[in-house]
Amino acid sequence: MKNLLILGAGSAGTMMANHLIGKLPQEWKITIVDQREKHYYQPGFLFLPFRIYEPEDCFKSITEYIPKGVEYIQQGIEQIIGKDNKVVLNDGTSIAYDLLIIATGSRIAPEEVEGMSGPEWHQSVFDFYTFEGAHNLREKLDNWDGGKLVVHITEMPIKCPVAPLEFAFLADSYFKSKGMRDRVTIDYVTPLDGAFTKPKAASKLGYLLKEKGINIVPDFAIARVDNENKKIVSWDEKEVPFDLLVTIPTNMGDDLMLRSGLGDDLNFVPTNKHTLQSEAFLNIFVLGDATNLPTSKAGSVAHFESEILLKNILRYIDGTPLVEDFDGHANCFVETGNGKAMLIDFNYDTEPLPGKFPIDGFGPLKLLEENKLNHLGKLGFRWIYWNMLMKGLSIPFITPQMSMKGKKTEKKEVEII
Repeated sequence: MKNLLILGAGSAGTMMANHLIGKLPQEWKITIVDQREKHYYQPGFLFLPFRIYEPEDCFKSITEYIPKGVEYIQQGIEQIIGKDNKVVLNDGTSIAYDLLIIATGSRIAPEEVEGMSGPEWHQSVFDFYTFEGAHNLREKLDNWDGGKLVVHITEMPIKCPVAPLEFAFLADSYFKSKGMRDRVTIDYVTPLDGAFTKPKAASKLGYLLKEKGINIVPDFAIARVDNENKKIVSWDEKEVPFDLLVTIPTNMGDDLMLRSGLGDDLNFVPTNKHTLQSEAFLNIFVLGDATNLPTSKAGSVAHFESEILLKNILRYIDGTPLVEDFDGHANCFVETGNGKAMLIDFNYDTEPLPGKFPIDGFGPLKLLEENKLNHLGKLGFRWIYWNMLMKGLSIPFITPQMSMKGKKTEKKEVEII
């Protein structure tokens, strides 16, 4: 019997288990390892502080989505020993594998910035990238009287790069609904030279910050959090004071990669950007937030990767060349507040473009356009996540590779000589 071992039963690992079950040759078995009991719907963490979602909307039992026929081992992982094709668990036992899929995700690391995880952590300094952080921030916002709100990004890459902007937009809407927007200033502090990572998106979305009265502080490389005086300080000694700091700490891969010698400086796994094969071992594949790929760390990316990786796993087992089909495809709804959202669709080489999605000429969703239907699409995605993506089902009309159908491209002037 041959063993395909999946590390991690989050979005990426669970999708892969469901894609693979019933498709491998008879002599193969599938094992998945994860130490958690709950599977979290991480996009819901954005809505939790604003009481758009309740806590119970954001998680289910992790075993509910692991398919029958897959062995589940609830245990922490100590080390991957690639040269010996085995994984050592926290209890000292080891699992041999013939093929390994790493889907261990990423985590926030507030300890990487001096003072961030200090005495004000979850008192006046919060994250919303964890269930605990989002839930504690919800309690804080319930009783906050106003003041200086700072939404801050430590460094890139981060899970869902637009989420901090979404938080700022939703905060503006939230405080308006409570009749206290005039008692709140919102600063958006970023290490980038602007609020948006994609220039075309910046040209389309830049007006939103000005429209909502959100101040942007660019090129801010944080050195420390001054808990006593409530301010963040950059390496060049710029200071931004706060009454409430909502920060996105450094995002890192699982510490398992450091212990195993498989990660880069941030513990992300060097991965072939088109085949999803590890650069260290031919029988290791990687997907989801665990990779070092230059694309968004988002559930949609894990979904597209899983469909490509299924083909490559079967090809690897069959001894045929891998396909270089993953193009960095990502799409996501961008909440803009007041019951509206935008939708963006892009890949490694193509920035977000306007147009209709997913059906050319029909839509019904519009790209790079703020409207209520996109907001409903964002809310409706939770049903799709639990009932389709986690079960390894494809979404109709949406392909793993980015499609140019329905998108409007700029026409270039041609000089006739």
